[in-house]
Amino acid sequence: MAKVDRRILKTQEALKKAVIDLMSEKNFDDITIQDLSDRANVSRGTIYLHYMDKFDLLDKLIEEHINVLREMCKSAAELDFTESTLMWTQYFELHYSFFSMMLASKGAPYFRGRFLDLLIEELTNEVEVTKGKNEKLNENLLVRFIASAYVGVVEWWFTNDKPVPHPILAEQLGTLLERNV
Repeated sequence: MAKVDRRILKTQEALKKAVIDLMSEKNFDDITIQDLSDRANVSRGTIYLHYMDKFDLLDKLIEEHINVLREMCKSAAELDFTESTLMWTQYFELHYSFFSMMLASKGAPYFRGRFLDLLIEELTNEVEVTKGKNEKLNENLLVRFIASAYVGVVEWWFTNDKPVPHPILAEQLGTLLERNV
């Protein structure tokens, strides 16, 4: 794999930070390329070297975080739900500004859908509907229910400015997942 120039990475990181910062100040639709250029301290032309437009920038930023969460799922395959949820909540904490902007504001409803889709994809293989308390339940309905509840709790956590520490969130979400999957 070719080594990426540090200047390119630095520019892309500045643009990602700029879009998140600007979204905390105004609606995404009101952010201009000039706003991004000014905030990231790069020329407008530089932005277009890396991204087609502001939507492409946001899309790539969302995709980056979704891919990290997907990889975490793969690496946590042998962990229980509490341990794997702890990995996610640590990541949420580390990237608080991004996730709070995506989940606690009206700024990017597209992210919520992508996040929900990821959870549905990951939980589909975990749900057992052939025996026990979930016997005879519709698998798709159960998976959607659990994934929607998970997204809702994470949204609540961000909307309410982390009312419980992330390890407590992970422990309790993990327990709820264990009970229902």
